[in-house]
Amino acid sequence: MTLFFRVASDEDKQSTLAEKCGLYRDGEVGIREIFEVSSSTFADIPGSPFAYWASPKVVEIFRSLPTYGRSGRVVRTTNPTTDDFRFARLWWEPNNFKGIRWRSWNKGGGFSPYYRDIETVVRWDEQRDTYLGYVGTIYRPDIRPANLEYFSRPGLSWGYRGSRFCIQAMPSGTVISTRGNGIYADSRLLCVDLGLMNSCVPDFLIKLTLGRNDHPQFDIGDVNGIPLPLVSDQAGDRLASLARHAWQIRRKLDTVTEISHAFLLPLALRQAKFEHLGLFDPSAIDDEITRIQAEIDNIAFALYGFSNADRAAALGAVSGEARDDADVDGDEDEAAPDIPSADALLSWAIGVAFGRFDIRLATGERVAPPEPEPFDPLPAKSPGMLPDGDAPFHAHAGILVDDPGHAHDLVRITERVLERVDMPVPADMQRWLQKDFFPFHLQRYSKSRRKAPIYWPLATASGSYTLWLYYPSLTSQTLYTAINDFVEPKLADLEKEVAALRSKGNARSRDDEKRLEVLTTLEDELIDLRDQLQAIAPKYKPNHDDGVQITAAPLWPLFRHKPWQKLLKETWTKLQKGDYDWAHLAMNYWPERVREKCKTDKSLAIAHGLEDLYVEPEAAPKKARGRKKKEDAE
Repeated sequence: MTLFFRVASDEDKQSTLAEKCGLYRDGEVGIREIFEVSSSTFADIPGSPFAYWASPKVVEIFRSLPTYGRSGRVVRTTNPTTDDFRFARLWWEPNNFKGIRWRSWNKGGGFSPYYRDIETVVRWDEQRDTYLGYVGTIYRPDIRPANLEYFSRPGLSWGYRGSRFCIQAMPSGTVISTRGNGIYADSRLLCVDLGLMNSCVPDFLIKLTLGRNDHPQFDIGDVNGIPLPLVSDQAGDRLASLARHAWQIRRKLDTVTEISHAFLLPLALRQAKFEHLGLFDPSAIDDEITRIQAEIDNIAFALYGFSNADRAAALGAVSGEARDDADVDGDEDEAAPDIPSADALLSWAIGVAFGRFDIRLATGERVAPPEPEPFDPLPAKSPGMLPDGDAPFHAHAGILVDDPGHAHDLVRITERVLERVDMPVPADMQRWLQKDFFPFHLQRYSKSRRKAPIYWPLATASGSYTLWLYYPSLTSQTLYTAINDFVEPKLADLEKEVAALRSKGNARSRDDEKRLEVLTTLEDELIDLRDQLQAIAPKYKPNHDDGVQITAAPLWPLFRHKPWQKLLKETWTKLQKGDYDWAHLAMNYWPERVREKCKTDKSLAIAHGLEDLYVEPEAAPKKARGRKKKEDAE
């Protein structure tokens, strides 16, 4: 037998170790964190970890139970796309996302048991049954990714790294990735596993095999090797029922997240008295999740035959750890800060003004659609968005403006939205829109290393006049509309007012002089804005498949938010250099260059539908074998 002292969680390990050694010498062998274990038992646990804290009963589980990967489940991953920026988008970027040309793409994430929304989509080539333009990697040249036959099947998934192992339902129609792996089985097993694999037991057993508790990496081999107990029909039915309920209420928490597929209304409205949508109490939801988790853990303990001591050890391993953390390798964004309820409400009201969200859910004029099931395909629109073909709150041509008194003044339209739902209108609404909204919007509409804001402020140099473009409505005519219907009429009005003030001559008062100076400056800035729009408009033919960042790049001088402007300028420079010649925008600006590249780059040729230009290179002659050369030399 070998004696082990556990001091990993203590800050002063030297003092703690000395104290425990003294206690052991005094006969206190039963004290917590002191273990007498035969080192030969380590070989009974996969990987032979230094898991001295595992009880004999837990070690026996590894010897006696079948493993997860050999119990009717198939665990699969795939190879990387080689270029996520090219192949992937956030789900609100492509205008034509119907689950056909763009498919949900599971990129994994941190701790999120039972439910996780999938924010990314990947461009899919229906004819070739692969990512559009994908030709494999230099190590695996192929037109189809690995394990393609499992793509789009309903399944389960888990976070590659995190504070605790947990799984989520993965909707049908979803493509897996290297960090968003898939578990596939029949529908009953998936429902049972959604409960059982979210108990604290699998997490405890995996960490035993890894010999560590702090943010381990959960590989496919680790998941395949989880011991699996025999689950009776009664226990399985209860696990499936609890898991479904946990999925529903965790999804309910997401109904106040604007970028979620589950979004209904912002928190401020859900917590108001809108009885037709049901009560929304986050603290009560958290309490219910805690209750469900405790029952699932107890069922799992009974199925695995855990003793009271083993139960305490398993619960202690996850105590204080489970949180919705980001992937520590940086595959996901850092955890977003809590969004102020007032800002979220204003953001929703702006969305209603643009025709993105449906105010009728708040007024009761429209009933929310029924809740989906855990493995249903993700919708093209969230329930809170305006259905196709329905009249928006305010009709417009994809442009609103920060211009008091204008028929399309964004501030006044947003105020009308708030008045309609009996919510307070901030006194500094215009200042918030000019200074705070876009940084807030940019942060909120950024995910998985992509930035994809959909409300674009194109402003004069001082920001005194701003055109707000709505990205989903963007066309090749949008900039012309901005010039003809907004900037030119504004200039005409200014010219009249400036002329009237100048005509007063020496009779102008001090206030008149100040007003003339302001109007003259605004006139000069508007002329500059008009000239820049006119210079960009002729070649500007946006295509939503390119995504927000590339589509906005030619407009970079007109954005006044410095971090966003800098990113767009860098993107535009790369476009000019030819780094993104797969984009439709590159073909619009530099067609000869792109077409020439298509002759030697099959991926580009496929992306632009110009595969007929591609010329397959001649196969390199095979080298003679070494043995033959030796014989020739003799």
